[in-house]
Amino acid sequence: MIAQSACRCVGRSRRAGPAGRCGLHRARARRRITQSQEVCMSLISAASEVRENAYAPYSRFKVGAAIRGGSGAVYRGCNVENVAFPEGTCAEAGAIAAMVAAGETEIIEVCVIADSPAPVPPCGGCRQKLAEFGRHDVPVTLATVDGQQTTTTIGDLLPGRFDASHMDRA
Repeated sequence: MIAQSACRCVGRSRRAGPAGRCGLHRARARRRITQSQEVCMSLISAASEVRENAYAPYSRFKVGAAIRGGSGAVYRGCNVENVAFPEGTCAEAGAIAAMVAAGETEIIEVCVIADSPAPVPPCGGCRQKLAEFGRHDVPVTLATVDGQQTTTTIGDLLPGRFDASHMDRA
């Protein structure tokens, strides 16, 4: 027999499962997860497409990035190398520049893709740039062109990040 308990989602007495949600709200949560996976797939597609435009004649290591802004719009960037290393631009920095140029300053989701044996995380500078515009819990999907992927957060990529609160006395 299933115990009657309050559904955490609505606070009413319903038959709740082990997670404390009734059947209606468990189904809604599953739909949200599916929608989130679809949203992530669209970011992976955007990052994968723009990766092909990368200018990487020296390393031949093409990287693509896609960022979803607070409005829901997707901004893309690819790495652009320069013979005068380190004057190149990372894919994440390019996507952030496109977002800011469009008038947005909030990141709600990130995807980075490269042709590598394992998913490649952003460099230290790009981690700080992502942290400038995204909260610590913003998901960051790291993917490879052959389908491997892992998801982390900006906070996990850059614990103890430097932010505006450190400048309160300035």
